[in-house]
Amino acid sequence: MPQLDAERARLPLGPQPAVPLESSDADATVHVTLDAVSDLLTAELAWVGTVWDGLAPAGTPGPLADDLPGWLHTLLQGRGKRLRPQMCHWGFVAAGGSLGTAAHDDVVRVAAALETLHLFALVHDDVMDQSSERRGAAAAHVVAAAQHRGAAAHGDATRFGENIAILLGDLAHHEADRLVHTLPPALRDFWYQLTLELIAGQRADLTGAASRRTDLAHVEAVAALKSGAYTVGRPLQLGAIAAGATAAQRDVLERFGLHLGRAFAWRDDVLGVWGDPDVTGKPSGDDLREGKATVIWALGAERLTGEAATAMARVGTSEARPGDVALLQRALEECGVRQDVEQRIVDETERAERALVGSPLTAAGVAGLRAVARTVSWRSA
Repeated sequence: MPQLDAERARLPLGPQPAVPLESSDADATVHVTLDAVSDLLTAELAWVGTVWDGLAPAGTPGPLADDLPGWLHTLLQGRGKRLRPQMCHWGFVAAGGSLGTAAHDDVVRVAAALETLHLFALVHDDVMDQSSERRGAAAAHVVAAAQHRGAAAHGDATRFGENIAILLGDLAHHEADRLVHTLPPALRDFWYQLTLELIAGQRADLTGAASRRTDLAHVEAVAALKSGAYTVGRPLQLGAIAAGATAAQRDVLERFGLHLGRAFAWRDDVLGVWGDPDVTGKPSGDDLREGKATVIWALGAERLTGEAATAMARVGTSEARPGDVALLQRALEECGVRQDVEQRIVDETERAERALVGSPLTAAGVAGLRAVARTVSWRSA
């Protein structure tokens, strides 16, 4: 198949400069969806603030600089890549959906819910992983703890920060569910399956870490649930369902989403070990520092020996040493793990693009999906 061979030759191996998805020339209509998502979030968060003010005790909320609804609004507006809404948009367009319709309104609503659910996941994940940074700023639990200390408030500042972050995440999850409650049953049912997948993935991540599981099958399953499915595959399907997609269209999008979801998750793994902290917003080597089970960790556990293997056994525990992360970063490159994961990303991106060839999806949708695939696979953050 010469066409596919030519495409493969053009696929880059290794990180490439990220191109914002919305800057693609494939279809400028993505701006319409993203702007509508922002407008809906603004309106919904204003509602939350009004109702909250009528329920919460009057006055400044103790040591917090801003109450939870205002904090949630700040985190949701103008932050992040809006990747999940873009996936919803392209699933909708690829299945023949039209802007300016009630169906597009449904896409906007479920996309806004995905953004809010994602914030819930990030805030809670940072508490569970004890991550100090997110998107180049202090994580929510760190911010709340610092405000507690600054006010010389009563009680343990760290515990207070974690508790407030959990509540902030709970509020985000509440708002995500409120956003979807008016959607058609098919979309709501799919939404609830997505949320269950996300929670199941987080549980598997925690229990896997506790039992020090490093087998490839486990880490791939966790990545599919926590990252690939709810970031790529499920949002594509939500957009397609809203458009009234045929079974054949949904099958193509499922195959495309499966492969691109893997590439997305594995790029996350690469960035978690070797990413530039000025771009990723998280410390370099953070996944190693936490002893996080990823495909890189699984492959490294199979290959590393000597001092590197000893360092791998220490990281993520009280026995960790200051130089362990840098040692592992070097050792994992030297034994070929990084190159192997990069090749996996190339292969899965190629498979995702192959699924689009001769498909029943719209031309505009295929163009958009191809642009998404390249940006997702070789993003730098």
